[in-house]
Amino acid sequence: MYAPYSIPLKLLDMKVIILCGGQGMRLREETEYKPKPMVEIGGKPILWHILKHYSAYGFNEFILALGYKGDYIRDYFINYYKYNSDFTVDLADSGKIDVHNGSIEDSWKVTLVETGTGSMTGYRTKLAGKYVEGDRFMLTYGDAVSDVNLEDLLDFHKVQNTMGTVTGVFPASRFGDLATNGNHVTHFKEKLKDMDHQNPINGGYFVFKREFLDLIPDDPGIDLERAPMNTLVEKNQLSVYKHQGYWHCMDTYRDYAHLNDTWEKKPAWKIW
Repeated sequence: MYAPYSIPLKLLDMKVIILCGGQGMRLREETEYKPKPMVEIGGKPILWHILKHYSAYGFNEFILALGYKGDYIRDYFINYYKYNSDFTVDLADSGKIDVHNGSIEDSWKVTLVETGTGSMTGYRTKLAGKYVEGDRFMLTYGDAVSDVNLEDLLDFHKVQNTMGTVTGVFPASRFGDLATNGNHVTHFKEKLKDMDHQNPINGGYFVFKREFLDLIPDDPGIDLERAPMNTLVEKNQLSVYKHQGYWHCMDTYRDYAHLNDTWEKKPAWKIW
């Protein structure tokens, strides 16, 4: 088990931007009334799981780029202390609240940034970036969990010395592969990872040098995965950290059910 205290103290102040503004249209069963990062796994928002992951490696300063139903997330953190404690409301005394077991282990510092309901991920990143301090920052999406080693990721980024690093992941196929000869199946492959013949996909968990923010146009329609990232590719300034461990995105109701079932059994992303 990785020991968070082994991280140099100067890294503990590195900011982590989490994109929390999307509408989650393919998960309308849950996102009609709440933003996607607040959809729960095991009774806790997936956003909480992501913060716990970063916090396990000593990263406790977060910048949340809000959009769709952002007030839901604001309310969660404004009242985080109460949501995680027992308390008594005295209606005879103007609603006075007495917190009984107010010991919260999370030492997070969370900045919430309004980035617009219709904004794309690039513009959200640029607006959240005004709160970034230091030479580097991390960034990820608010709808995926992983057991990626964040210390190794950061070390890799520094060795590559590129302006940006993206974590490439290898999710298992949802479907069995069929090998055919004419109208007959000659081989049926199970739904396994095939990292020798599979290209990684963008799993988030980025590390950027701060100057990356200057490459993002001041335009709400700019998507992170297009103009700014393509600029890095053209400059040969985007490296990929290949993560062959666990990664799963909550994109559909099937993903929601799978992640909740996994949490009950053996959640690989629970490293804290």
